[in-house]
Amino acid sequence: MALQYFLIFMNYRLSAELPIIFWKGFCSGNFPGVPPGRFGNFAILAIFYLQAIIVPAKINFMSDKTDRKELVILRVLKDAETPLSSAKVMATLNAMGQEFSERTVRYYFKILDEKGLTENHGKKGRVITEFGLKELGRANVFDKVGFLGARIDQFTYRMSFNLDKRSGTVITNISFIETEMLPRVAPLICQVYEAGYSMGTMMALFKSGERVGSSIIPDGMTGIGTVCSITLNGVLLAHGIPTHSSFGGLLELRNYQPSRFVEIIKYDGTSIDPLEVFIRSGMTDYGGAIKNGNGRIGVGFREIPADSRENVIALSEKLKKVGLDGILLVGWPGQPLLEIPVTEGRTGVVVIGGLNPLAILEETGFKVQFRALAGMVEYDRLFHYQEMGERINAIL
Repeated sequence: MALQYFLIFMNYRLSAELPIIFWKGFCSGNFPGVPPGRFGNFAILAIFYLQAIIVPAKINFMSDKTDRKELVILRVLKDAETPLSSAKVMATLNAMGQEFSERTVRYYFKILDEKGLTENHGKKGRVITEFGLKELGRANVFDKVGFLGARIDQFTYRMSFNLDKRSGTVITNISFIETEMLPRVAPLICQVYEAGYSMGTMMALFKSGERVGSSIIPDGMTGIGTVCSITLNGVLLAHGIPTHSSFGGLLELRNYQPSRFVEIIKYDGTSIDPLEVFIRSGMTDYGGAIKNGNGRIGVGFREIPADSRENVIALSEKLKKVGLDGILLVGWPGQPLLEIPVTEGRTGVVVIGGLNPLAILEETGFKVQFRALAGMVEYDRLFHYQEMGERINAIL
């Protein structure tokens, strides 16, 4: 009999009239398909069914909210270069509009520690673990769409580089490669710099165990730091020129000259760096670009105020002297640049991608792990790419 009632209820469970039919049955004691006088038994079964569906759904919903709180805390720890206490995390979250008490943060710290997502450093606070970084990268991908654009703005604002004093922090990408492979890859990396397909001429090396932003160089590996093209945004902002980062693209070269964009990915529509996508997908051709000027390289597209065009060109010349110039093309106010429409009142700018020097390694079969927008590095930590051989010998 219970099975019969269950089948009857299942026929009605998705009907929009179910509440009306159920109410009439309750008042009259009858329900379509249920024998007279047996409505009470049917109602009990229906209630059990609803509990089985609604209660777990409610639990899952609450679990999802809990996961979101954990992810918010992990993101705060990820952006920190030092351990954070519960008080500092609470202050950061409250500034972001998230209502957290210090007690609540400590509660989630304990949960995250148990999951292996964070590591307790005593009174200093917590740091996110490598497992935590991986989990953060996998979780809620839809929440991260547009996050890259926000991250670009944050780094632009935080950068402290002073062009006149040649001091302060610049934004860097980090690429991990096995230390023993450095002598073999160095000539390839230098070829990209020499061809002018890099963001300036400066770079850095980081030994295993060193930390750059939220990234820790793994054992047996070396971190190769390249200047991120977003550094240009920070320099321009410091000179009163706001910059809008539109997209990352794959630029086709013909006879060493920019020809056209063959692929683009908008920063506000992706959760990962566009150049990483192009490199991993084998869509680049730095080998051809270096050999005969016919290839495909990674670039970014910016828009600047139309009135700032001449100032940007002048700043580009100054940036060359400090090894940080990466501006490839500057368009004209309101005019398309390489067939890309530009907003009225703005000027288009094409900048060279910061990951380019390491991208050629993927083309030649070397295994590399990329971290775009990895963190801030002091300018005096950088060196000219021609010193790479000497620096590698010091590490080996």
